[in-house]
Amino acid sequence: MTARTVQITIDCADPGALSAFWAEALGYHVPGPPGGFATWDEALDAWGVPPERRNDASAVEDPDGAGPRVFFQRVPEPKTVKNRLHIDVRAAPGLQGDDRMAALEAEADRLVGLGAERLQRFEPTPPMDAGHIVLADPEGNEFCLD
Repeated sequence: MTARTVQITIDCADPGALSAFWAEALGYHVPGPPGGFATWDEALDAWGVPPERRNDASAVEDPDGAGPRVFFQRVPEPKTVKNRLHIDVRAAPGLQGDDRMAALEAEADRLVGLGAERLQRFEPTPPMDAGHIVLADPEGNEFCLD
């Protein structure tokens, strides 16, 4: 069997805003409109999508094509409990100890500036955990800086 690609789908209240946050967080981009259209509005007009439905979905993609696509879909209900699945953002690959935690802190500060909320810091406990920081995105979805 051939390996499958995956798309991560996140339920949310404001797909456009959340995709903008995650594009910045991951170094991804919001894909351009489909071929034959100069803008997304032009495409949505052609497809008959009314203005009030134009923020029902959004996505971000790795510009290099290596990482998974992240899709955001509007849902009516708010988030109420802790995620059962979360994203680990690898913000300090190859670093250990104080250098690692300093890099994670710097990235946490950047993401808080973009609208994330800092939740908890876990100190390194070798050999099993190199240390990480738990944040929540602007809609409260928990993720880790790892």
